[in-house]
Amino acid sequence: MNSMGFYLWVDEQFAWAQGTYEYRPMGAAVISCTDLFRRRDFSARRPPRAPRTAQYAGQFASLGHLNQHLKGTRKR
Repeated sequence: MNSMGFYLWVDEQFAWAQGTYEYRPMGAAVISCTDLFRRRDFSARRPPRAPRTAQYAGQFASLGHLNQHLKGTRKR
């Protein structure tokens, strides 16, 4: 069984995520708030911290849950 986890921070323009895969760092990703995360967005070379202006949005069990949260928080 694969164990994944993602931590999410957001501001008005960007979303930052830090992922783990089987308890090892998967890397970090930064996308526009109008986009969705994909596995290939994550890079171990990217610094894992979002800027202080970003708000912590929570921990998610999968990319699907992470993206579902982003879709739900978009302004209509």
